[in-house]
Amino acid sequence: MTAGTADVPEVIRMGPPRLTAGLDQYIRMGYEAHLAVHGPLPKYGAPELVDLAQRIGLAGKGGAAFPFARKLQAVIDSTRRRRLPAAVVVNATEGEPGSAKDRMLLARAPHLVLDGALPVGEALRAESVAVGVDEGSPGVTSMPAAVAERRSRLPIRVVQQPARFVSGESGALIRGINGLVALPPSRKVRSSDGGLGGVDGLPTLLSNAETYAQLAVAARLGAEAYRAVGPDAEPGTVLLTVNRPGARRPVVVEAPAGTPLGAVLDACGTGPGQGVLVGGYHGMFLDAASAVTAPCSRAGMRQSGGTFGAGIVIPLPEDTCPLGEAHRIVQRLAAESAGQCGPCRRGLPELARAFGAMVAGGGARAVEEVRRLAAAVVGQGACSHPDGSAGFVRSALSAFAEDVRAHTERAGCGRRVRAVLPTVPWGPDRDVGEVGRVNLKVDWALCDGHGLCADIAPELFTLDRHGFPVVSEGPVPVWLTLSAKRAVNQCPALALRFAVSGR
Repeated sequence: MTAGTADVPEVIRMGPPRLTAGLDQYIRMGYEAHLAVHGPLPKYGAPELVDLAQRIGLAGKGGAAFPFARKLQAVIDSTRRRRLPAAVVVNATEGEPGSAKDRMLLARAPHLVLDGALPVGEALRAESVAVGVDEGSPGVTSMPAAVAERRSRLPIRVVQQPARFVSGESGALIRGINGLVALPPSRKVRSSDGGLGGVDGLPTLLSNAETYAQLAVAARLGAEAYRAVGPDAEPGTVLLTVNRPGARRPVVVEAPAGTPLGAVLDACGTGPGQGVLVGGYHGMFLDAASAVTAPCSRAGMRQSGGTFGAGIVIPLPEDTCPLGEAHRIVQRLAAESAGQCGPCRRGLPELARAFGAMVAGGGARAVEEVRRLAAAVVGQGACSHPDGSAGFVRSALSAFAEDVRAHTERAGCGRRVRAVLPTVPWGPDRDVGEVGRVNLKVDWALCDGHGLCADIAPELFTLDRHGFPVVSEGPVPVWLTLSAKRAVNQCPALALRFAVSGR
């Protein structure tokens, strides 16, 4: 059955509905409707919640899949050791393009998310609960309304974050809620040791919105009934965001864990095309045959050569150039970095340029340069963004090896780039959102090859053997905006200008 509105994804349910129960009747479930569909919530103490999470094998649904019971126990231990109250954070930011499951939950079933977060907060005797949402997300209005509807004894804050790829990283979210710039910290600190309130802040339990919603379902069903669906190792249901080529809206599918991906694609009215990206832009490409049989679970995707991540599924149709699509994303990953460490400031922009040179026909040497740069950033960053970006590049080279040969040995694959892979977070105005990213352009009728731009912004410009600038085709990273403006303003020939992508 399906249900949807103009500003949220369509919903499809395969098997018994749990997270999506009631969404065939209600566009958005207020508190009374929520209780009518799901029933009252039993009361749990902290040890009982740890036991429940362990028995159902609950792992984080934001992509990292860290065991929830271990995270909860770490906060309990930290509160006792430090003699401080706890805090609870719901990570409902969804800055990764291609994902929409958390937006759907916030827009249509916000009380299910709160039903997981509030009992945890009460069991921990937490000082507060904070919900991080993206600017422009349905949660900006739906979540405050849900808070007002239930009148919780715990203070609940809804905090807007920039809709950027790295803003949903746990450290970046903590920084944003603390009133700092929402970027990953240079020094990794576990939120259970120091979260809300600064470096020496409160022991903080931080998990994804769907994780809390799954906990709320399990709290009502009990462990045995929850485990009745899905495989023994990963029971329950999963939420998948399926991005269909040419469709204005993605589909959020709730299916029993382990459901073959081919069946999910069939239910969404699409197929695997020439391959399917699973797990998002820190994920991997599966060839069409592997994608059809891949089970939708963490272990199943791993055994099939992919990764589950946050449940993002993007098929590539046969009529688009897969390497051109991947190049657009590598450019976006370079632009969306925090710019706080060497791999992000220099490595990822260089990797994006090298990937573009390969797609343009740079030969075998260009392929080796891409491989070299991808290897160079791994394990060197302050967060996982460089590693995930390098993994995406390596997966594209492997999955589309024949296309790599076509681009480096011949005149290319002959297909245009349809821009199937989204570059901005989903929303009702995504078509507008694709426009508005600033790029740099060179007026070659004016450029005299002074080379000053490469001195001012070496991350954006390199010089060819004649001394003329080679400018990055991708959007200007936020952290390089001032350098880009200086390069434009100080160009002696007035040959540089800003342009808005998509126009």
